[in-house]
Amino acid sequence: MLSLTQLVADEIAVPALPQVHAFAEYIAAQYPNAARAVLFYGSCLRSEQLEGQMLDFYLIVSGYDSAYDRKWLAKWNRRLPPNVFPFQFERLMAKVAILSEEDFHDLNRPAASAVSVWARFAQPSRLVWAADDAARKMAAKAISGAAPALLNAALATTEREVGVLDLWQSGFQMTYGAELRAERNDRPASVVEFDPVRYDRFGLAALRHTPIANELRGDKVHILPDPYGRIMQERKRWPALRRRGKMLTVARLAKAAFTYAGGIDYLAWKINRHAGTQIEIKPWQRRWPLVAALFLVPRLLVKGAVR
Repeated sequence: MLSLTQLVADEIAVPALPQVHAFAEYIAAQYPNAARAVLFYGSCLRSEQLEGQMLDFYLIVSGYDSAYDRKWLAKWNRRLPPNVFPFQFERLMAKVAILSEEDFHDLNRPAASAVSVWARFAQPSRLVWAADDAARKMAAKAISGAAPALLNAALATTEREVGVLDLWQSGFQMTYGAELRAERNDRPASVVEFDPVRYDRFGLAALRHTPIANELRGDKVHILPDPYGRIMQERKRWPALRRRGKMLTVARLAKAAFTYAGGIDYLAWKINRHAGTQIEIKPWQRRWPLVAALFLVPRLLVKGAVR
């Protein structure tokens, strides 16, 4: 069996569509003093449909001070990571999240203070631009912490015996519940069902690295005796993670009102796309996106458009 890090390295090295690589090179070129890697992930990676969609990238930088000319942007990227910006290249649109190498590593670990990064990178991604071999190795090492983080959370709340794919689905359900998300209730299952062979292979490798001890017996994962109380530790921290995750969603939205031009329109587009709503942004909401966001989010919660 290949190691988890090797599985990750092989997966992120699979080429994406040429347009995606060209877009990633363009993104990196905007941060010549700091860019280390550009990662592509999300629904557009799975569908390979780019036209009319919002692509998802993470730009990994050496440090925030070297990435920005304006100190306040570096300050807020450090205090409330990541910063997110809209990008356009040729006929394609994307949102780009920026993290330092240090934050990208730490936020892909079970001890991370929020789930958003490891929840995304437990899923497939592609390294579509890298500064050098060291950057490639950094990306693979960081991402290799994501699957164990997700599966460890699922192990803490599951029965003593569970299938690997069921464990993945439980983990995604937990992470979707720890953020304000616009996706349908069946989204966690659909993520796993898209490529069950991949999740089975990665799951078997990742379960060897979870803090909660386990072993495979036949086709079932069994939780082993827990003398260090790691199961209870994981269970106790989840209520705080859920609260923090939802608060961080609102806080990042508020920050995006200043950093993300058209952010309020993107929010409405994403919610309409995933929740089947017909939200229309009014002119005053574009002039005052922060105020609009603070009014919009509670309404969406009441309607069930985000959870």
